[in-house]
Amino acid sequence: MRSSLFILLLLTCGAKAELLQFNSGHAKGQYQVASYPDDSLLRELVGTPTHDINGDLRLLVGGDQDRLNWKADYQLVGRSGDTLDLSRALQGSFLIPSADLNDDHRLMDLTRTISDHDDYVLVHRLDRLHAGYTGDQAVLRVGRQAISWGNGLIYNPVDFFNPFDPAAVDKEYKSGDDMLYGQYLHDSGNDFEFVAVWRRDKNGNTGNEVNTQTLKYHAFIGEGELDLLAARHYDDDIVSVGGLNNLGGAIVRGDALLTHTELDTYASAVINLSYSWVGFDKNISGVLEYFFNGMGVNESQYQQLEQHPDLTKRLQRGELFTLGRHYLAGGLNIEMTPLFMFTPNMFFNLGDSSGLVQLVGNYDLAQNWQILLAGNLPFGGKGTEFGGLDTPIDGLQFSTGPSLFAQIAFYF
Repeated sequence: MRSSLFILLLLTCGAKAELLQFNSGHAKGQYQVASYPDDSLLRELVGTPTHDINGDLRLLVGGDQDRLNWKADYQLVGRSGDTLDLSRALQGSFLIPSADLNDDHRLMDLTRTISDHDDYVLVHRLDRLHAGYTGDQAVLRVGRQAISWGNGLIYNPVDFFNPFDPAAVDKEYKSGDDMLYGQYLHDSGNDFEFVAVWRRDKNGNTGNEVNTQTLKYHAFIGEGELDLLAARHYDDDIVSVGGLNNLGGAIVRGDALLTHTELDTYASAVINLSYSWVGFDKNISGVLEYFFNGMGVNESQYQQLEQHPDLTKRLQRGELFTLGRHYLAGGLNIEMTPLFMFTPNMFFNLGDSSGLVQLVGNYDLAQNWQILLAGNLPFGGKGTEFGGLDTPIDGLQFSTGPSLFAQIAFYF
């Protein structure tokens, strides 16, 4: 097993510390129902409506002594339903994310399939497994872990380490990668961060063409903050500059990004404005964001996406989730009661005038119990990103209709 040496080192660290602590955990059950229009290719494949039932158990274990620490997150994941069939039917398509959980492209193989059938799959895995050192000014961690960078609140081009889909409802945990992470903190509060991620190609080999090395500098400048980043990511060179500052009573954030590939150099940018206030005796916070996707294409090129390999590679890797170039998105968090949060969101493609309306409700049912509900309503004309992309089959589109998501979670 690729992970055996690291696990041995981690257990040695835990044995030396003589500490094994169960920190917390959760159990989640999900139900999803989705519809597809009459002219949808997806309807031809799986019918309509589709139903999915998923489950997730996560146990967080760790330990520390003096400046040494370690952490392991165990996951038991079950997935069943029509989306699993759809993912398998369109395997390899960059428009449908894979429903399979595996470590085929990670350095360590920490995922095992318990049962795999036509209509369900059950796997267990270690989504976090790392050991570290924390000093007065330095932090060092090695192993499977997760990191998030960037100032985008909805679209985040600088977060290229397993980012969330902007329309994802449950964003509590992102998937981890096998990496070396280091941070050095200056007395001023400024800091350097370094990340090296190791991956494997389709042949199981690791190398510069699939690995990532990134250096980031974060500084405080007056009331604002500045981020500078340089990275070698797969075969691409990336540099970015970003930050945040106060604007009256609001906060403005943003990033500008240059990506140099073997084919071209692309500029991307994101800027947003967030503000909190009290309205109708409710606590409200809102965000408005503009995203320019330099790798995106205009509406007339949607049918030739295969001719844009830099874009499709990132769609397949789950680093980008948009086809076009110009997007406007926004959302509100409205505290209806101390136990109920209502969040309406909108994602709008300015190039083809299509979009997605999303309504999310989060309710604390009881102590340690939480209910999450969401409804998605795509809109737009034929041949648009959210309204339905044209397919090579006459009369059929790659389109989805309204969908509902429900999740109940218990924390312990």
